Amino acid sequence: MEDEQRLSRIATQWSIVRRAHDDSGEDQQSAQQVMLDRYGGAVRRYLIASLRDVDAAEDVFQDFALRFLRGDFPSANPEQGKFRGFLKTVIGRMVVVYHRRRQRRNRHEVHVQEDLPAVANDVDTAAVDFSVSWREDLLARAWEQLREVESREGRPYYTVLRCRVEQPDTKSQELAALLSERLSKPLTAGNVRVLVHRARDRFAEFLLAEVAGSVDATSLDHLEQELIELRLHDYCREPLDRMRERRELTGKA
Repeated sequence: MEDEQRLSRIATQWSIVRRAHDDSGEDQQSAQQVMLDRYGGAVRRYLIASLRDVDAAEDVFQDFALRFLRGDFPSANPEQGKFRGFLKTVIGRMVVVYHRRRQRRNRHEVHVQEDLPAVANDVDTAAVDFSVSWREDLLARAWEQLREVESREGRPYYTVLRCRVEQPDTKSQELAALLSERLSKPLTAGNVRVLVHRARDRFAEFLLAEVAGSVDATSLDHLEQELIELRLHDYCREPLDRMRERRELTGKA
């Protein structure tokens, strides 16, 4: 039940989006900070890839953060699509505006032209896929949660899984020797196989919950489609299947 309970908690992210724009006072400010902390990494990655200039990317990000905190994006609505799509549209427009302003500065124009060129002429938006930045940020957050589990509970899931990922061709016996040294405790090949399996399972649960935070997680079909689009389905197949089985047993959709 742990994975489904975690999913139910994370699925309230859309309510945080609403609070960030609809409420006032401390609750609104808290919600706004949560949203920036949660999605800022993906936005920054996309801006750096799009602008190919760290300073420019930071300028646009700060503009985005200011506008978000000011409440300039009240149109975020789960009925209108995924939050990923909403962010992609907003940030994409800001990148285009940045390029147009820079072009005008370079031409020393005094007056703003009304007949601005098409977006495709300002920036090659096809060359940068926001979903790639989104995917990388989701994976990074899942890794960070696994690291926190290791720190909090003393279970070396992060160290073990990271070692396996970095050395995919290493045999279990050799990996056990390496991890025994890193963790300062004796491990057998069997111990390592069990730890890797458990670590992968926890990682998949964290990743699934992260993806669920920006889609309609009450529908497993919607959640699965998002995983497929982000090329994360293989990571999360097992916990997703477990959730589907439980819902079928309880008669839930």
